[in-house]
Amino acid sequence: MNTKLDEYKIWIKTKKVAVLGIGISNTPLIKYLATLGVDITAFDRAEEEQLKETLNSLAGLNVKYNLGKDYLSELKGFDVIFKTPKIRFDIPELVKERERGAVVTSEMEVFVELCPAEIFGVTGSDGKTTTTTLIYNILKEEGYKCWLGGNIGTPLLDRIDEIKETDKVVLELSSFQLHTMKKSPNIAVVTNMAPNHLDVHKSMEEYVDAKKNIFRFQGSNDKVVLNYDNSITKSFAKETRSEVVYFSKAGQIDNGAVLENGKLLYKSNGKSLEIVSADEIVIPGEHNVENYLTAIAAVIEHVKP
Repeated sequence: MNTKLDEYKIWIKTKKVAVLGIGISNTPLIKYLATLGVDITAFDRAEEEQLKETLNSLAGLNVKYNLGKDYLSELKGFDVIFKTPKIRFDIPELVKERERGAVVTSEMEVFVELCPAEIFGVTGSDGKTTTTTLIYNILKEEGYKCWLGGNIGTPLLDRIDEIKETDKVVLELSSFQLHTMKKSPNIAVVTNMAPNHLDVHKSMEEYVDAKKNIFRFQGSNDKVVLNYDNSITKSFAKETRSEVVYFSKAGQIDNGAVLENGKLLYKSNGKSLEIVSADEIVIPGEHNVENYLTAIAAVIEHVKP
């Protein structure tokens, strides 16, 4: 039984809820909230004609809509506001509602808060999707019931009733999703860091700070996997409260996942375990050696010797 989820369902049913953006993640969210009997108003910049197919899929649900150019003009008096990741948290309409007392959140934030299973979260400037997929496939091969979500897979909040404590959840998380997160995954993975999405983030500093939320709220029993060869990710280690595990394609570490003499090894306490030869990796490309090292560092405790 997921007591936290049951309590959330009771709580959200008493709230006036706004959903900003009727897209890939929020359409299942709207359906899920509607099945709980929540009072929902959905907002989207697109006109009704542009959203025809999506609105048809929501037909019959007790949902009100504000659509078109001035769609946020009626964003007033809501208790809970779910926003899509690319809507900035500091737009005037959200700031005003937050100051009034509204809870501003997202489908992903609520999922991470309520999920009963262990969560692997993957972020970074490059290699996220490949690494996330590798982790998911390795865990499946080990016999775990796995769920894939975030930027790939499917939205998971509407499936949360099916997820068990013994399952594993693997999420690819963008800086937009992480920006307002207040809980971190159990196993956090940062592939690398380089300037990215600076058309949305105000600065490189803001972008990096958003990424740090993947480990910022971890505890001592959690784990963060960092790229030793990347100066920014390497520097994150001093800010963590969790176990730090490195990976290095340059072979610079004594503990963690490392490439040495063409072999991918996992080193720990003076011992080396050979995982695979680099030329056996089925996905071509030098960068995929790094993705494999990242995945190895993330799942090593979950793999049978």
